[in-house]
Amino acid sequence: MNPKRCAACKYLRRKCPKDCIFSPYFPPSDPHKFACIHRIYGAGNVSKMLQQLPVQTRAEAVESLSFEAKCRVDDPVYGCVGIISLLQTQIQKTQTLLAKTQAEIAVAQTKHSQHTNL
Repeated sequence: MNPKRCAACKYLRRKCPKDCIFSPYFPPSDPHKFACIHRIYGAGNVSKMLQQLPVQTRAEAVESLSFEAKCRVDDPVYGCVGIISLLQTQIQKTQTLLAKTQAEIAVAQTKHSQHTNL
């Protein structure tokens, strides 16, 4: 076993070629990252996606795929859409609370100014 094989090649039980498309993005120290991506998208599809992208955008694409795959593994029905929905709900509740608090402050300031004018 070659200890320098990337996590993808280890997972796929193959030799890691020098020009491995996965090697820069899946270090041997993080095998779970590739396992999630492979489970959701498949190694062949990920390889094709990476080959179609410019080299400078591949790392960001891998991080995005990794996040989306992890979310899909954690929540097979909604995936990252579930997280987005939860965050949107929290934003709406916080905005409502903020508006209520601002209204209470305005009322308190009005009462205070009326009492000082008397």
